[in-house]
Amino acid sequence: MLVRVGHSNDPDDAFMVWALATGAVDTRGYEIRLVAKDIETLNIWALRGQLEVTALSLAAYPLVQDQYLLLPHGASIGIGYGPIVVTQELLTLDQLRRTEILVPGRMTTAFLVLGLALGGPFTYREVQFDQILDEVRTGRADAGLLIHEGQLTYAAAGLEKSLDLGDWWLDETGMPLPLGVNVVRRDVHGISVLSEVLRASIDAGLQHREEALAYARQFGRGLDVPLADQFVSLYVNELTLGYGEEGRQAVEELLRRAQAAGVYQDVRLEFAD
Repeated sequence: MLVRVGHSNDPDDAFMVWALATGAVDTRGYEIRLVAKDIETLNIWALRGQLEVTALSLAAYPLVQDQYLLLPHGASIGIGYGPIVVTQELLTLDQLRRTEILVPGRMTTAFLVLGLALGGPFTYREVQFDQILDEVRTGRADAGLLIHEGQLTYAAAGLEKSLDLGDWWLDETGMPLPLGVNVVRRDVHGISVLSEVLRASIDAGLQHREEALAYARQFGRGLDVPLADQFVSLYVNELTLGYGEEGRQAVEELLRRAQAAGVYQDVRLEFAD
């Protein structure tokens, strides 16, 4: 059976699918086809159920919950860190509320959490995620919401971190910040077996870190080995192989707060076995 697996084109997702890309894991009869796209494109595709398995912003899950189940692994969860808002000079939360902020997509979890941190709607402009840092660096924008490796490279571009959403969330809740999830379409045959294959791929990457990291670097937009390793370590951690109670509680709390803020009408979390 053909299974298209969508992953975001950044190092941590690529690290998790290295074994699938190279044949280092038994796919148990599934024909796996990897599809690398930016996360907002994957979010949009999920609205129409385009891929059998896909990475997804947690913020987008309530919009596709009738078509997809959450997989019990593969999540990107920041423990005291997460997407950041960068500026040329340090700005306070109140100043950010009065500033147009470039964002990588309205369906991203980063966008959702930024709205919670700022206390409601804010002025924003959508820009491709890998263009935001340069827009702020050159002064074409006053502030930008960075996801992926920009969280590590902003200082080298001469920018300031005015807000770290993972740090804000930890102060608010004492919990890690769930950002990305993996989901499987409900009509896929043999979901439990496929789930085992996908988890085995993550585990293989962790067991063969050097090889998986070499593969992942091609999605790092110029990251050197130490920075790529650091970035992967941030989001492929103990909560990636399985959410555990801590991870699931964090997912529930974030979506509960979003629903209370009126972002969603109905949220139903359902995990595949």
